[in-house]
Amino acid sequence: MRSFGALILVLLLAGPLIGAAPVRAMPSSPAPHALEDELPPLKVEIDRAKVDLEKHRLEVKMSREAKSVRIKVLGESTKVLAEEEHDFAGAPAGKALVVTWKPSSDEKVARIEVYGYDAHGYYAGVAITPWSVFIPHRDVNFETDSAVIRDSEKAKLEDSYGKITSAIEKHKELGNIALFIAGHTDTVGTPTHNFELSRKRARSIAGWFRKRGLTIQVYFEGFGESALLVKTEDEVDEPRNRRADYILAIEPPRFKTSGSVPAWKKL
Repeated sequence: MRSFGALILVLLLAGPLIGAAPVRAMPSSPAPHALEDELPPLKVEIDRAKVDLEKHRLEVKMSREAKSVRIKVLGESTKVLAEEEHDFAGAPAGKALVVTWKPSSDEKVARIEVYGYDAHGYYAGVAITPWSVFIPHRDVNFETDSAVIRDSEKAKLEDSYGKITSAIEKHKELGNIALFIAGHTDTVGTPTHNFELSRKRARSIAGWFRKRGLTIQVYFEGFGESALLVKTEDEVDEPRNRRADYILAIEPPRFKTSGSVPAWKKL
């Protein structure tokens, strides 16, 4: 493998199944205090694999019989793009509740807050931050079977460093932004070898950014030939598949197909 760089197609930036610590259940209208003690804890969960930003919909589950769900969607500018309440009166505990919203503009979604109200007048809330930015960059060329960054390639990384820091400054109000670096290879060599090589190269790039002065948290992982940009047969030397992705996000990227979170390594 000699080089890698481009955009990953199989990752959808997202976050944990429950994107934030739940809000303590509180009454939205007067209710006997003893009632809350008798009920099981009220929990609200967002199925992160069912969040569809393009179709403006997600699925919520509540641990008690539902009454309604309120959703608040904020954009990159922190402007409220939508704030709506949906009636789910009578929906049993554990039922998947489909919640939609109509955004006021096409601004990129940064944060979604969801509050579930139960049949007894109590509520609990949860939030996710599906915001992410892919950093365009020039390919870093490595020597065959090597993860050492050559001096001739450092100008490319310097250019990427400038784009990364600029994006961080622009979006710093969104929260604790992290950099995720995903390494990929073509199909020349064994899958096991390519996986390890792509991880080593991703780590080399992550380490270079850290030494350069990047202060945010940096994560890396290798994907070998498992996420080909261009589908090929085995043992095909395809330069476009030898690449890395630089992703800024607040929540760890997920696989688009399964919704699972890759085993990102902390630098």
